[in-house]
Amino acid sequence: MTTPQGPDMREDALGILRENDRGHYTVPTKGLYPFQWNWDSCFTALGQSHYDLDRAWREVETLFANQWDDGMVPHMVFHEEAPGYFPGSDVWGTGRPVPTSGITQLPIAGFAVHQLWLRSRGQVEADRRARALLAGLDRWHAWFHRTRDPEGTGHVAVIHPWESRDNTIDWDEAFERVPTDGVMPYQRNDTKHADPATRPTKAQYDRYLWLVQHFRSLGWDSRRTHDASPFRIVDPGFNAILIRSALETAELAEALGEVEVAKRNRAWAERGLAALDTLWDETAGQYLPFDRVAGKAVQSPSIGGLIPVFAPIPPGRIKAIGETLSGIGEMVRFLVPSHDPRDPRFDLRRYWRGPVWLVCNYLIADGLRRAGEADLAARIRRDSLALIETGGFSEYYDPATGAALGGDRFSWTAAMVLEFTGDQP
Repeated sequence: MTTPQGPDMREDALGILRENDRGHYTVPTKGLYPFQWNWDSCFTALGQSHYDLDRAWREVETLFANQWDDGMVPHMVFHEEAPGYFPGSDVWGTGRPVPTSGITQLPIAGFAVHQLWLRSRGQVEADRRARALLAGLDRWHAWFHRTRDPEGTGHVAVIHPWESRDNTIDWDEAFERVPTDGVMPYQRNDTKHADPATRPTKAQYDRYLWLVQHFRSLGWDSRRTHDASPFRIVDPGFNAILIRSALETAELAEALGEVEVAKRNRAWAERGLAALDTLWDETAGQYLPFDRVAGKAVQSPSIGGLIPVFAPIPPGRIKAIGETLSGIGEMVRFLVPSHDPRDPRFDLRRYWRGPVWLVCNYLIADGLRRAGEADLAARIRRDSLALIETGGFSEYYDPATGAALGGDRFSWTAAMVLEFTGDQP
């Protein structure tokens, strides 16, 4: 598949976003993912802002309209039934007026909302909309620190792989602790729409479902689920995104005169940055995850340890990650693979175990550019657009050949093309 560069590529991206638009939310792609996903919607809103700011605001507002009373923003919102999809709302059983999942996802919303406000150029209506979302962002960030960092370490943990990079190699050892006894019979939806060789395995999926059933048995009570989960991992990329979103939320709050919100979010970010540095590994030249149950670092050099350039980490760390990325770049045609090719567990085609994802490229390029690493950021941008030319607007890509993998005509991939190729509106 070949997709043209320039204006035609942007037109294709616009067409995909409109095709997947359901009026007040956007599906990632037809068939494979028929609902609203949390971080997908936030990236999609950035893309929508290039042609319709009102629609971009509505995307994030729809997501936060389904925020839980305790502050959590769920990772899926089931606006309509899709009987063939698994796991559907009946499996989650969260009892919400609009059904949702019972776990969360990478908290990019604070960054996205601040960007929408900046792109709205101080419009009074944008101030109103940002102020309404600001309260939800503050509650969500508070929820993370209250429920996912109960001992006040500065690290928040993920308790289900679907909260961050589903089948990454980072989780393998810890995931073995998750049992599979009593998992309900099921038929997957993803393997109907994508090659099973590029998706998580059945053994992994069994464990995903065991955790869902386990948390459901606890009534989705976030005061209990962290300690009750056999899977509690501190993902450096997840924490870096939360830190950057807290800082962006603080900047937005200051601009809108919400002093206390700004103060809280800056404090969370400051504590988070100090904690993040404890995950640095000099030998790996990047950050490593921490297994909270086992009490040890996870020796897994993945993209999760490179995404922290998105946060304001120390210059020495930026330089080392740049060197790590340059080394990886000599081994693959397209940056940035989701796992280090030098690791024998690397898999070119299977989901988060090797393929390139444009949203991660965007986060890393943004951080590098802000830190003055313009040449490396430019290479990541070029590689990203070359992937579109080679594989179209796919969910993810083979980093050696650029072959399209996963779903096609993917919303957040289209949105990232608009981000990479266009001036901000």
